[in-house]
Amino acid sequence: MSILWREKETVGAMVRLFCSGRHGSEELCPSCGELLAYAHARLDRCPFGEGKPVCADCSVHCYKPDMRDRIREAMRYAGPRMPWHHPWRALVHVARSFKKASPRLGRSA
Repeated sequence: MSILWREKETVGAMVRLFCSGRHGSEELCPSCGELLAYAHARLDRCPFGEGKPVCADCSVHCYKPDMRDRIREAMRYAGPRMPWHHPWRALVHVARSFKKASPRLGRSA
């Protein structure tokens, strides 16, 4: 399983958790759907590829400022709830946060 695929699944779980908690719907609202599509597009273009660090530790800020604020809000809401809703994803994400990207793009430490 690739790191980028796992990151897409994790951000998807976080955005869905945020949307259901804040917007009260089972399906993604248009705004959250747009945010998730944007996050997936950014992951598809990540210059680190499979050596990608978690976004919080990344040296490249690839999100537009307004989208960065939106994903930060979703992650702040969903992050503390992830261990109860998606324990395995939360554990893997925390474990990956200890791994730093090497200075060369596309390589992991």
